[in-house]
Amino acid sequence: MQGESTHAGKPCVFVRLTGCNLRCAWCDSTYTFTAGAWHDLDGVVAQAHGYGVHTIEITGGEPLLQPAAIPLMQRLLDLGHEVLLETSGSKPIAPVPDDIHVILDLKAPDSGEAEANLWENLPHLDPGDEIKLVLASRADYDWARDVIREHRLDAICPVLLSPAWGLLDPKDLVEWMLEDQVPARLSLQIHKVVWDPKKTGV
Repeated sequence: MQGESTHAGKPCVFVRLTGCNLRCAWCDSTYTFTAGAWHDLDGVVAQAHGYGVHTIEITGGEPLLQPAAIPLMQRLLDLGHEVLLETSGSKPIAPVPDDIHVILDLKAPDSGEAEANLWENLPHLDPGDEIKLVLASRADYDWARDVIREHRLDAICPVLLSPAWGLLDPKDLVEWMLEDQVPARLSLQIHKVVWDPKKTGV
């Protein structure tokens, strides 16, 4: 079940690719740095398609580190799937097929990886994509609010603000958003409410 993004609540197949070039302080999937096994492209396509679920998300780690990620996405599109790509935004998204729904994470300062944001990616987003910012503090929120205004992110696509699990009280974030009338949506990780948030893969 998709637990976040504008697609939250949908049945979804997740194809999680190993490897990440970032080390965000609040990362909840550190096992993706090295865990996993090699699979050929045909096998991955067959397995993901075989579940009979319309929506498939390619995620990681950072999926765009894998050269086969682009042909994987195209193959799944050709089979009629709705395909989501969750990317850190630290790698170019220009090669991503046009019909992919890009979920671009912008890294706030408390992540420790704000310098990795590749701002040149913004012009490659369209209204069907979305931008997500995970926030761990008031300072992160202030940064995100200013970035949204400076880059007019809400004019590009939906913008989602997500409190880092266990680090920022969602009620505080809601109050700040309402006070500032920030043009963004609140995004909570509902999969961590449904399942044990400490379980691998949740």
